[in-house]
Amino acid sequence: MLRTHTCGELRADHAGEEVTLCGWVDSSREHGLGLVFIDIRDRYGKTQVVAAPQGGDAVMEAARKLRSEDVIQVRGEVAPRLEGTSNDKLATGQIEVRILEIKKLNDSQTPPFTPTQQDLPSEDLRLRYRYLDLRRPEMQRTMLLRSRIIKLMRDYFDVHQFIDVETPILGRSTPEGARDYLVPSRVHPGKFYALPQSPQLYKQILMMAGYDRYVQVARCFRDEDLRADRQPEFTQLDVEMSFIDTEDIVGMIDGLVAKLAKELLDIEVTLPLQRMTYDEAMERFGHDAPDLRFGMELIDCSDVAAECSFRVFKGAVDGGGKVRGINGKGAAASYSRKKIDELTELVQNDFGAKGLAWFRVEEDGTLFSPIAKQFQPEELEKIKERMQAEPGDLLLFIADKWEVTCKALYGLRKRLGAELKLYDPNQMHFSWIVEFPMFAWDEEEKRWDAMHHPFTAPRDEDLQYLESDPGKCRAKAYDLVINGSEAGGGTIRIHDSAVQAKVFELLGMSDETARERFGFLLDALQFGAPPHGGIALGIDRVVMLFGKLDNIRDCIAFPKTQKAADMMTGAPGQVDTRQLRELSVKVVSE
Repeated sequence: MLRTHTCGELRADHAGEEVTLCGWVDSSREHGLGLVFIDIRDRYGKTQVVAAPQGGDAVMEAARKLRSEDVIQVRGEVAPRLEGTSNDKLATGQIEVRILEIKKLNDSQTPPFTPTQQDLPSEDLRLRYRYLDLRRPEMQRTMLLRSRIIKLMRDYFDVHQFIDVETPILGRSTPEGARDYLVPSRVHPGKFYALPQSPQLYKQILMMAGYDRYVQVARCFRDEDLRADRQPEFTQLDVEMSFIDTEDIVGMIDGLVAKLAKELLDIEVTLPLQRMTYDEAMERFGHDAPDLRFGMELIDCSDVAAECSFRVFKGAVDGGGKVRGINGKGAAASYSRKKIDELTELVQNDFGAKGLAWFRVEEDGTLFSPIAKQFQPEELEKIKERMQAEPGDLLLFIADKWEVTCKALYGLRKRLGAELKLYDPNQMHFSWIVEFPMFAWDEEEKRWDAMHHPFTAPRDEDLQYLESDPGKCRAKAYDLVINGSEAGGGTIRIHDSAVQAKVFELLGMSDETARERFGFLLDALQFGAPPHGGIALGIDRVVMLFGKLDNIRDCIAFPKTQKAADMMTGAPGQVDTRQLRELSVKVVSE
């Protein structure tokens, strides 16, 4: 080894020992008396080393030539720092290493940014020089957190007798949901593999093969539009179990959540985790992954609006829509007319609402708004009563289709919750959303779509609606929600071939298409398929939430941009004509 200790290891009880450290020059400064102080850094921490004239001319000359991010090896003696010079912010802040020998292992050019600078550079620059960005202590802490989370997950499932099985990366394209990433085959000209969007079909096959408890840290790929919490390639914890029902899967993940919260954050989580049906979540919060760290629930005022004088409200209800609102308790003083106009732009531009109606509750209890004069006094009183309005409150309303009221009020609730600091950002809240709809109607295609995937089982009591009214079918589906983000989702699978055939039919899939895409699964269902189900947790998102990060790219070592590009390597890139010819692929320019 080139070193005897790491840069975060030395303490006062090492005083008098001769040690060798290796790392990067974090900073270098020359003080009076001819001393050169150097902070040397590795992923374990930082240690101050000191070059003094007593060390000889060679040591002093080498120390003065060092630049930021040079890689060096230092041999020296550990000594207590002089009184009054200790640094309590560093674990090694009570000692320094007095250099006996210094060796430069590699030079560094002047970096575009330094890993320990106060102001972060732009994300584009960080991604272009990711190897420098990954040296930042914050990034290293996140990578260590990610490693620990994955180990805790694996340990937990190992104790519960799960078998870790790897599933193929090169598989068959079964286009459902997001686009597949396709890989052309050289051996089979004109044919393509698809990178897995998930190991869904393989893990179901494993259940039919008798491996009743499967787990995998799986790499997955989806060619879809990106955002802050989404990547084209991602990692998920994949779990499947046989001879179980919903309670078994949810209970198993409850235990995992409790273990992660205790081990990582020293939080005791009360089990079972809170459960809420999809219908309740949409009615109360307008979203199927509500942030339950604060209240501000949606309030339906449609019945009041149907009888009021304000034509916008009455017209929305008469047209089959809803009038719903939220009460920003004590928020009136925080939102000027300009800020309310910004909220109006938000609901119009981001959520497709026609507009935003608002009232401020004055000190005398009256409702102030440009539209207040269009209401009768008794109508305003009914609105106050329904909204539980008090002086200082800000009342916000959306009058539109039910779906639009959900989206717009969810967005308003999320924004006001953050701006009004209605929750502790360090708080963690875990819950389940259950009983999702089985299908959603695609108006453009005039057919039903699967809310999750086509292998999801309907609830037993709703099987009767597969023929008569598919919209009434609820799925054996469940999502884990952490602080208002979906951290994972799963379902109980269909294990009856007749039910599976009926679901394919409802989705507009012919027998021939189903056989072409999923023939191997349909065959397996004929040979003794057990009741089974599972879940997938997004590891990247779990790390983001436990690490209190805002962007999923900050918890992935080498992420892609929102345009699915790798700025460090330049991927995706062009390939030469010979490679394309071998793959029987021709690039056509538009």
